[in-house]
Amino acid sequence: MTQANTVIGSALEDRVPAARERHGSPPREEGRAEELSGTETGRLRKRRSGLRIAFVAVVVALMAGAVGQFVFFAHKIASAKVPETANADAIVVLTGGHARVNEAIRLLEEGRANRLLISGVHPGTTREQLAVVTSSHKPLEKGSVDLDRVALNTAGNAAETASWVRKNGFSSLLLVTSAYHLPRAEAELSGALPDVMLISYPVFSKDLKLDAWYKEPATMRLLIREYVKYIVARLRITVMGVR
Repeated sequence: MTQANTVIGSALEDRVPAARERHGSPPREEGRAEELSGTETGRLRKRRSGLRIAFVAVVVALMAGAVGQFVFFAHKIASAKVPETANADAIVVLTGGHARVNEAIRLLEEGRANRLLISGVHPGTTREQLAVVTSSHKPLEKGSVDLDRVALNTAGNAAETASWVRKNGFSSLLLVTSAYHLPRAEAELSGALPDVMLISYPVFSKDLKLDAWYKEPATMRLLIREYVKYIVARLRITVMGVR
């Protein structure tokens, strides 16, 4: 019995380490798995943090670029000058204030061109009414002044003006409009009349302080709205050109 017990005890001792090894290995493997999982989590966090920083950097760069472009746009408007030589085959004035039409009629009466198109006239407005409002020294005769009653916006002004220019065979055009409206009007007219020489003639309003636009909230709001419209117009013209 003693010998049998000794044999059985020896066998049991041999099995115990093996059993311990089998039961002891899972905790080590789990520890390694947790370590690897922690490493991967750290890497993912670093990647996400890097992506956030890159995204913020891109947004800041875009905003800075947009602000810079707007400042350049506003400065260009504020520093616009009346051309020294303002002579062309014809004149087009885009309605939007009496000052614009007054200046265009003055240029016509001075002989800067032989024909004038007033684009965007209200359908109910007559030539006589325009002559009274603009204090013209002579009636707005059909032979020298044409009225566009179709255009409702700047894009419409450009389309109707292009049709008028082609119909009359003009090769140069004096564009009269407000200074703040001039960049968008130039973009629209250049797109509609790529082969016609445009001479821009800015009209300045006494109530609009463009020189100190950054100090005047009302002027700044006007320029921001006009800048957005200008960007949209440029994009539309580019897309139409590609098509």
